[in-house]
Order: sequence, then C-alpha cells, then structure tokens
Amino acid sequence: MTDTPDLETLRQDVRAFLAAEAPTGWRDASRTQGDFVATQRDWFARLVKAGYAIPHWPARFPGGGRSLAEQKVIYEELAKADTPRLLLSFVSTYHAFATLHECASTELQDKYLPRILEGETWCQGFSEPGAGSDLAAIKTRAVREMRDGREVYVVNGQKVWSTMAQFAQKCLLLVRTSSDGAKQAGITYLLMDMAAPGVSVRPIHQIQGDEEFAEIFLDEVVIPVTERVGEEGKGWAVAQATLASERGLTLMELSYRMRGALGRIAALVRDPESGHGEDRGVLRDFGELVTQVDAVCAVADQFLDNRIRGVERMGDASIVKNSYSRALRAYSKLGLRLGGMAEQYVAPITFGDLNTGNWMADFMNSYAWTIAGGSEEVQRGIIAERMLDMPREPKNWVL
Repeated sequence: MTDTPDLETLRQDVRAFLAAEAPTGWRDASRTQGDFVATQRDWFARLVKAGYAIPHWPARFPGGGRSLAEQKVIYEELAKADTPRLLLSFVSTYHAFATLHECASTELQDKYLPRILEGETWCQGFSEPGAGSDLAAIKTRAVREMRDGREVYVVNGQKVWSTMAQFAQKCLLLVRTSSDGAKQAGITYLLMDMAAPGVSVRPIHQIQGDEEFAEIFLDEVVIPVTERVGEEGKGWAVAQATLASERGLTLMELSYRMRGALGRIAALVRDPESGHGEDRGVLRDFGELVTQVDAVCAVADQFLDNRIRGVERMGDASIVKNSYSRALRAYSKLGLRLGGMAEQYVAPITFGDLNTGNWMADFMNSYAWTIAGGSEEVQRGIIAERMLDMPREPKNWVL
C-alpha cells in the first residue's frame, strides 16, 4: 500500500526522531537481566514522550488515536532502525490496556492506565501447569471473604509461563471462583499486586540462557473485590478481550527485524577466513533464505493492508504466524551452520532479542515460535478447516 501524503509526513517525522534518539549499542547494554530492564524502561519512556509508544490507545493519551495505517508506519520504522523491541512493556500496553479499556470500570481505568505510561510493568497470570492449551481448566482458587471490614478474594494456586513476571508490579490474573456448570462459567478476572504478601515468583531458566518466563506461586494472597474486572464468574469473556488485543503488527515488526538481521549472516558469508564466499552451496542457501524472509515480510504487509481495508479472512493470521516461525528457524539454522564452534563459544546472548547473533541460542529459541501463540499444528488446522473448507478432525481421533 502506497503512503498517502499524511503517512509520508508521519514516516519522515518518525525517522527524524529515530535519527536523534534511537539507542546505539543497546545489545551490548542488554547482556544481563538488570541491564535489559534498564534499557527497556529508558527506551519506553523516550517513546512515550515522543508519542510513538502507544499509537493504538485512544487519542486522549499522548500519541494515541492513530489509525492502523499510521501504526504500521511507526512499527516499520522502529524495526528498520533496529531499535529495542518493547518486550518488557508489551503485556502492559496491549493486554492490560485492552482489558482495562474494554472491560474495566472507569475507576480502574483512571487508576492504572496513567501508571502504565509512567512505566508500571504488568504480567499475565493465565496458564497453569495443567491448563495451557485448555485454559479453562485452571485450578487456582479464589474464595470471597470479609477481612478487616472489606470484601476480598483469598487466592491460592500456581501460574506458569508468565512473561517478565519477575519484573512486574501488577498481574492480570484468572482464578476459579466456582466449579459449578461449564468450566468457563466459574472463572473470575482479578488485578493482583505482585508485591502482595503470599506472592512469590521463580524465573524459568531457558535452554538458551534467557529467563523470559516465570512461575508465580500464590499462598493466601488477598485481593480486594474492587480489583475485579467484570462480574464474578464472567472472567472468561474478559480474557478473550485480553487475548485478542494485538494482531498483525507484532509479526510484521518481527519480520522486518529479521530482514535487517540478514546482515549478520551476510557477514559470515563474506568472512575471508571462512571460505563461505566461494561455496556455491552456501550462496544458494543464503539466497533462498533472503527470498524466504522477503516473502514473509510481503505476507505480513499484505495481511495488515487487508486489515486496513477491512478485508480479513479467518486463517490469514495463521498463515503469517507459520510463515514467520519457519523463516526464523531457517535464519537461525543457517547462522548456526556458518558460525561454527567459535561463534557458539564467544557470542553472548542479548536478553529480549530474537536475532542476537549467538547462533546456538537463536536456533534453540526459534523452536519456541512454532509453539507460542498457538502451535504450528494448531495453525495448520485453522488454515485447513476455516480457509480450505477441509473436513474437521474427528474428536478422539487416534492413529
């Protein structure tokens, strides 16, 4: 889609801001979790001040009220400039915002939305050890009581795979308040203070060295009833607003970032000591990867352009998701092959980045993208059944 004059003006404004403010050397400044958090908070604050952090929020907030086409321009330029991904604030600005804006009372919106812009970090307490794909199977229990003259929920249970929970001040929490009727009918949605007595967080050390996720343990945690979003037992509907809060822009941004990261593989190919530049097999494989990454960017662009025009089919997002995850695997696999043992030993990881140049870490991390946000198999099922009108898989079907 060709830029209109207004979009081109916005693009030039964003480029001018990035030329003056884009952080340099941020990967070297994100080698520890503490440094990563500091880098993220600083960059988010600068984007808020410039009006580019929350273009999807309403116009009453700084930089809000942007059309999807304008949001696309902003994210394109952030990716092309190779700025840090806003991983630490993602749940806050998308999931927490959507939940509060669409489902919470005015009092809760006024209380929390300004604090997000001031840097308050939120995490998501949805998945549990026995409730991942089947989220409605959660067992974390909340009992309503009177304590010290006020109504509260007393919560006990465990959450897992909570992104950045070890750095969060607030949590979007799904709890079970009833076991009567359908599983979804007994779920309630609460806002939990991560500093409340009885909350403990244990980071999950991942195979590639990162600690992006954490477990949350809840032992007699007291949450005021006033911190509930929606009615008691109606949390499942609220959760759908949370999960539907971001579609398309992230995968477009990640695709553009991967295209920019192709330069790291090109540097390995050009290394005179490696001999890769004279290897026709390497040159062929690199050419195929460039084509694959360009195709992913084109698919993501088309998906967003269709959404801008109001044309979106069930399954389109699944095509983008699978295209990106496959290209990410191919990118990291070729880098791993060309980097050799020396690269694996000397390259440190960069927290919060998918294309770090530590090829073994990037390759292992690429596997997560065929699972997170809906596994590759689930996405194929959506494409087959809802786009191609193929027969649905019978329930309880086994080989």
